[in-house]
Amino acid sequence: MVQTSKHNNSAPTGKELRLAIIHILISALCFAFMTFFVRISGDLPTMEKAFFRNFVALFIAVYPLVKKGTGFRVVEKAKASMFLRCLFGTTGLIANFWAIDHLGIADANMLNKLSPFFAIIMSYFIMKEIPNKIDWLCVILAFSGALFIIKPGLGFASLPALVGLYGGFGAGTAYAYVHKMGKLGQPGPTIVFYFSLFSCLLTLPFMIAQWKPMTLWQLGCLIMAGISAAIAQFNITAAYQLAPAKSISVFDYTQVIFAAILGFLFLSEIPDIFSFIGYAVIIFAAIFKWEYGRRTSEQ
Repeated sequence: MVQTSKHNNSAPTGKELRLAIIHILISALCFAFMTFFVRISGDLPTMEKAFFRNFVALFIAVYPLVKKGTGFRVVEKAKASMFLRCLFGTTGLIANFWAIDHLGIADANMLNKLSPFFAIIMSYFIMKEIPNKIDWLCVILAFSGALFIIKPGLGFASLPALVGLYGGFGAGTAYAYVHKMGKLGQPGPTIVFYFSLFSCLLTLPFMIAQWKPMTLWQLGCLIMAGISAAIAQFNITAAYQLAPAKSISVFDYTQVIFAAILGFLFLSEIPDIFSFIGYAVIIFAAIFKWEYGRRTSEQ
């Protein structure tokens, strides 16, 4: 997922902000559908699901590179960051897919949505960006909310939640490297392409070793998961090109609401009271940080 902004030094216009919000809402809806299609594809191995999700996205990612003539070149100073972005992004994706199969899709989505808070922490180590007190407060709040979802006192039952938590960590670390590459001048579509390619190459041998024949229904579900993911990635890229994260990132949390609705309507999933408390705490932390960033930028 690429998060770049052309508004590092100026605020977006009202029209740009509204368009950015529309893009990020479309992205959230499509990512929710991605998790839904992964879940209903059945008892296929996680690596098989991850491969086909990225294989479809890879072909879609090639189109803008060819159309715009961007090319496939990686900036010399960004090569290490590109590799680490792909590594953490792919392992985080695999963890998220495994969690989707073992948790309710709303729980899995919310744990994955801890990624912005992990990005705050990892940006300190990767780019020496020092979080302020409000950033740390929001991180502590978010992880407190995560404990309600993980339920650490339940022993082995919390293992899928811990794997889902790593999914959020992997994604957050990947976003930090995306941010670094943006500052190094690496085009966004190239990052999307290499992430999809790397994910396919990494999961391919595991998929072959664990291969399980698919029905047409399962293949269709994974193709739809890949299409949904690709649409989501390009929309979130467009959103962050129009407006900065502090203005729109809070709207990305609607993915959890969309996922909960899909889980309730089609999978009869009803999160327990502890999960609802966790959702509320994490979403409050996101809204608080967004509102603080908005007011600070206006001063």
